[in-house]
Amino acid sequence: MTAPILSESELRAAIEREMPGVRADLERLIRIPGIAFDGFDFSHVERSAEAVAELLRGCGLEVSIVRNGGQPAVIGHRAAPAGAPTVLLYAHHDVQPVGDLSLWKSEPFEPVERDGRLYGRGAADDKAGVMAHVAALRAFGDALPVGVVVFVEGEEEFGSESLGGLLEQHKETLRSDVIVIADSGNWDIGVPAVTTSLRGLVNCFVEVRVLEAAVHSGMFGGAVPDALTTLSRLIATFHDAAGDVVIDGLARQNTAAVDYPEDRLREEAGMLDGVTFIGTGRLTDRIWNQPTVSILGIDAPPTAGAPNALIPSAKAKVSVRLAPGEDPKRAYAAIVAHVEKHTPWGAQVSVVLESDGAPCEIDTSGPMFAAGRSAFRAAWDGVEPVDMGVGGSIPFIATFQEMFPQAAILVTGVEDPNSKAHGPNESLHLAEFQRVCLAEALLFANVAEVAAGAAGAAGSVGSAGSVG
Repeated sequence: MTAPILSESELRAAIEREMPGVRADLERLIRIPGIAFDGFDFSHVERSAEAVAELLRGCGLEVSIVRNGGQPAVIGHRAAPAGAPTVLLYAHHDVQPVGDLSLWKSEPFEPVERDGRLYGRGAADDKAGVMAHVAALRAFGDALPVGVVVFVEGEEEFGSESLGGLLEQHKETLRSDVIVIADSGNWDIGVPAVTTSLRGLVNCFVEVRVLEAAVHSGMFGGAVPDALTTLSRLIATFHDAAGDVVIDGLARQNTAAVDYPEDRLREEAGMLDGVTFIGTGRLTDRIWNQPTVSILGIDAPPTAGAPNALIPSAKAKVSVRLAPGEDPKRAYAAIVAHVEKHTPWGAQVSVVLESDGAPCEIDTSGPMFAAGRSAFRAAWDGVEPVDMGVGGSIPFIATFQEMFPQAAILVTGVEDPNSKAHGPNESLHLAEFQRVCLAEALLFANVAEVAAGAAGAAGSVGSAGSVG
């Protein structure tokens, strides 16, 4: 006989009981500098994978560490009770490099609590995502009402190059009815969110050449162009005077259901006094649903020691975020066409693709999403979750959509507007983290109840049909 599903009050008590141990294990994970970028010590990524594997084994899962030419991922699974659905839980255990240490108020890999927040690299992105899964599993113990597959990636921050192969290799193990991707965030402290769209991405290098070699700027300047001025004029053509992207053919949407208060966005971005926003339309559409072009870097002589010479070539790294619904290959062709059309003064130009990723839109209708929203509502004491877009990119979500088209994909996470993921002083709001853990446990219960109700309804229909 199937054991009864734990009630909301029982799960609240269980999460409360488990949080001290969950936090201690989160701090142990934060202390492992598992960075998958080239040039770092990959032994720490190995240690991180082993630590995650140990945590999942402690939850009663069958666990293996897997790889496909890249850094190690961890897969744990536990079969569903008879007739129950399976939930796939995604997170990643690798982290971003720390950047300039002088900007950190405490050691990045030594977790420190200040004002109710836990500081450290990976505290929010995404080791707390790993531990939210662990917390929900611990809350149920042996009474887990669904099957689970936990997939914890080891190189998400470095581009997930091996992820497609891993998903293909372990497709049958990963097959599930609901997919929970814990790598996003909530609308605000005290306000949960369901992520319904993410932008795509095209990163490329644009290089202009005007001379065979550098020449004297006084002897030739005024008649002969230099490459840096040429490149500057070219990249300036990506935007109009208002700051809107003007690359012909790029898709754009204006569908955001909510908008950012201007003062909140200015504060979160750290905008300096007097700096204005760019673009037109609602702020949320500008950062979620419209294309953007950012210049990430330029190869040219540094100002220190630069000679009085016209430089022959200059190169920029150009990052283009793509609106939901865009095709990255079509977008790249539009970028190339724009560059070739707008390069000034007959300069030679080349465009080289570095990487791309598909945007995604998620249809959040249906009973499993209703189960998720109900879990959020309960965990946040009646606060209705916000449907929000994300301006960043998680291209593998589109891969999950393609590989598991029947699964409901719920994109959520532990971050809030003050988490500063990828930046110095990354942190996790501890009270919100507890709500995230409770919400995931409630989601398991709700999904199991939805499936049981659907099975019961199907059985009743079948009986009625046979009588007729």
